[in-house]
Amino acid sequence: MELELSGEIIWWRGPSPYHYVPVPTEQSAAIRAVASQVTYGWGVIPVLARIGGTAWETSLFPRDGRYLVPVKAAVRRAEGLELGDTVTVRLVLGPAR
Repeated sequence: MELELSGEIIWWRGPSPYHYVPVPTEQSAAIRAVASQVTYGWGVIPVLARIGGTAWETSLFPRDGRYLVPVKAAVRRAEGLELGDTVTVRLVLGPAR
């Protein structure tokens, strides 16, 4: 499954502070519909993510009925992104091939 979404880069202080892009409700519902086929446990879903010209492997994390896309510091630096920026993220669900 491939998805494209737009969202604001947020910072979540949870147990592992990180920058994320929340997946909108509609796309989160589509992911949830196939989650059992692609998850490797705990509701975490492996993806290949892309913002601009930068691609990376990561995992979507469930949070408050939606998913969060982690955005590493290296990705933010490569794309010149800051907290609060709105970005377009392309996702391919499932483990890397």
